[in-house]
Amino acid sequence: MVWLIIALAVGIIVGNLLLVKHTVSMKMPSLSEQQRRQAEEQDRDDWDEED
Repeated sequence: MVWLIIALAVGIIVGNLLLVKHTVSMKMPSLSEQQRRQAEEQDRDDWDEED
């Protein structure tokens, strides 16, 4: 039973390391670009329009 817990913990750690390795090359958007996109999405939002 202890071996199962150890194997599960090692599997989670290895999985997380592989995930970090895969995502390290992804480019994060800059803060100004993210704010601009949010403003554009709010402008396109149809929920606040009255019929």
